[in-house]
Amino acid sequence: MSRWLSTLISSGSPALYHLKPKKEEFGTLAKMTVGEKIPNKTNKTILLVGETGAGKSTLINALINYTMGVKWEDGVWFQIVEGEKNENQTESQTSDVVVYESFGFEDETLPYSLTIIDTPGFGDTRGIEHDAIVSQQLLDLFRLDDGVHEVHAVGLVMKATDNRLSERLIYIFNSVMSLFGKDVEKNIVALITHSDGRRPKNALKALEVANIKCATNEKNEPAHFLFDNCQDEARAENELEELEHSYDVTQKGIKQLMCFIAELEPQQLDTTVDVLNTRIKLTACFQNLQDRIEKIDLKISEIKKTEEDVKLYEKGLKNDENFTVETDEVYKEKEAVPGGKRWFGFLKGAVTCTVCEETCHYPCTIAKTPGMCEVIQDGNCIVCTKKCPAEKHVKDTWRYVNKTRKVKKTMEILKRTYEVKQEEKKTLLSSLEEEKEKLDEEKNTLVNESYQLVLKLEKIALNVDSLSTNVHLDILIEKMMEKGEKEKVEKLMKIKASQSKGVQTVLRYCYSKVTSAGRAAFNYVFKSGPDSSVD
Repeated sequence: MSRWLSTLISSGSPALYHLKPKKEEFGTLAKMTVGEKIPNKTNKTILLVGETGAGKSTLINALINYTMGVKWEDGVWFQIVEGEKNENQTESQTSDVVVYESFGFEDETLPYSLTIIDTPGFGDTRGIEHDAIVSQQLLDLFRLDDGVHEVHAVGLVMKATDNRLSERLIYIFNSVMSLFGKDVEKNIVALITHSDGRRPKNALKALEVANIKCATNEKNEPAHFLFDNCQDEARAENELEELEHSYDVTQKGIKQLMCFIAELEPQQLDTTVDVLNTRIKLTACFQNLQDRIEKIDLKISEIKKTEEDVKLYEKGLKNDENFTVETDEVYKEKEAVPGGKRWFGFLKGAVTCTVCEETCHYPCTIAKTPGMCEVIQDGNCIVCTKKCPAEKHVKDTWRYVNKTRKVKKTMEILKRTYEVKQEEKKTLLSSLEEEKEKLDEEKNTLVNESYQLVLKLEKIALNVDSLSTNVHLDILIEKMMEKGEKEKVEKLMKIKASQSKGVQTVLRYCYSKVTSAGRAAFNYVFKSGPDSSVD
């Protein structure tokens, strides 16, 4: 074991060591590598999904020790991940996606090297914005040249004592599954922790009741593997037999899992990247839609205030050349956003259109230039109002936001502003109404584009059971109902009906964390919508 850099945590039996892997920071991603990669050697990748406290960290440590050839009689245990927080702590131990790699033992303990992707807990108190960041991190990982391009197994980590899957865990699982194509089921397995080695009746029943789509074994049960979580516990004389049995349960579970993975065809991530790119476009369209709706609402308020003042003017103040109207003028302001240079020169920030003065994509994490961003297709933006060419966009650490300011305008200025032409017998108020109709038409166009993106996402994804998509559907349903698009509303309601009750519960759970648009969607669906009853 001397070839691995490590520091002693505590002596005894087993002696605990903290591995010192090579660490690479990829913006909000991290890669921990033990050993040196050998070119042209086979590698297998496991993606882990689970709640905090399920035992993911201990399982990762066990997998790494197995690949390193650590045995019970060696009397040592290596940790690459620190212990998990207890169940009362609401946030996961790590906020970011972490990739663990183990190289150098190929053809000794395993015929291949191992990569483990650890995802932080979805659906916690950090809410929808954090979930979107995790999805973005996975997309970044899948698209990087030095990232992960195939996954052999997706492991749902759960305790053997779980007699039901919590709505939160179902949401976590489905959020990740919605990133993959429909053929991912054969790669999904249950990783049962805190096991005594016996058949996990409770956990298997919980998987059946929750209708989790996964691979099956020769008994037509969900493919599952057993692990205990006692490997780093001090070996007291009166517990040696029990602790060795616990160790053997985990060794057997890992060996069976490794054999299972060896026979699996990997899930190629081309479809996954397509799914995630679609989701990014969908999200970008909705973010832009909300900005433009907000602008329309502010503009309507300005119109109403102007209308009131104009009526006063027409009642008897027409001869007052100094008559002014005070309005809340809508304007765009540049607002700083977190960002800066990332790995390999990538810039984290926002893509904005300098012509439309709109934010087209935020956060944009991988694209070096606007032309490389997901919202640019065939040289033009699919998000901004005028669908401007890529060269009219910039990527920087700021975005456009709607603001209002108090301004005073004379009647002449107002008429010039809204192009009131006497020869066309247009009035100021009719010009304002025309502008509102134009904005409504633009909004309808974006709603229709978003609808098409939802249909594409449903078509290529395993399911659409994720919080971000759910919120988007609620908003889209409301807008389609306003337009009277009955068939499209029915289609969207059908998609929504297929989503689990767990999503609705998580929406309640994250209610205080979501944006005002998300709260509006929540209130619409669960208080006034046609399918609004939630226990």
